[in-house]
Amino acid sequence: MDTRLLRTFLALARTGSFTAAAAELHLAQSTVTVQIRALEKELGTQLFDRLPRGATVTEAGRRLLEEAEAVLDAEARLRAAAAGGPPAGRVAVGAGETLCSARLPGVIAALRRSHPGVEVDLEPAGTAAAVEGLRTGRLDIALLLEEEVSFPGIVAEPLAREPLVLLCAPGHPFAHRNEPVTWEELARETFFLHEQGCSYSDRLAHRLLSVPGARIRLTRFGSIEAARSCVAAGLGLTLLPRATVEDALREGRLAVVGGPPFPDVPVSVARHGRRWVSPAARAVVAELTRHFPAATGP
Repeated sequence: MDTRLLRTFLALARTGSFTAAAAELHLAQSTVTVQIRALEKELGTQLFDRLPRGATVTEAGRRLLEEAEAVLDAEARLRAAAAGGPPAGRVAVGAGETLCSARLPGVIAALRRSHPGVEVDLEPAGTAAAVEGLRTGRLDIALLLEEEVSFPGIVAEPLAREPLVLLCAPGHPFAHRNEPVTWEELARETFFLHEQGCSYSDRLAHRLLSVPGARIRLTRFGSIEAARSCVAAGLGLTLLPRATVEDALREGRLAVVGGPPFPDVPVSVARHGRRWVSPAARAVVAELTRHFPAATGP
């Protein structure tokens, strides 16, 4: 069997769209159509229901998904064994904006020195999108900022912990307080937080809203830079990993608020539990392991 047909099958099952599958595989849409028909003819069963807005996997198709993934994994292992030599190939890594901007550039730079044949495709993704990417095979590994990582089929190992800091502008009344700010005081402030789904921002929002008589104003952004800029302009407070604001703190554009302690947020490296981990992906994980402890401390 031509394994290219299986790749096309999985891409169409993942996207639900002939157009999207063609774009992902860098093929013409007509080629995707021809390959799916060829696979259905070879297997003697219909794999997709063609609908006006896309394609839905049939029951027969669903039974074949894991088997198709296993065949492609076996092919990848065979190619890696035949190639020998140092790790090489592309590795798709998903991570939230915090890690993409503050941590992973250094990891990628180190990889280029230690494993020049390994290329990293970095995809900014929150936890839900990263887990879905691992399940569908779009991602090889993912970095998750979560207190607990428990998703069916996903294997995760602790990597490091990111310290969090409560921040305000240097001219804010909280900037130079001698006594710690209380939850009651914080619950009367304006906060600019990272988007919903960000574990540490969600926990802070929940805690603030639980304060009796809370009059908090919350704005959520999909960009850490947007939240950081609003706070630097004196518009309110935010909670961010220290790694994302080191320069701003050093230059005096932001100040740390003395207040309730916030536990460091764990970083885990996750992968699909049933899929083979390529030598290139193992090289990326090894570099992550070397880099993060040095960057974050205990």
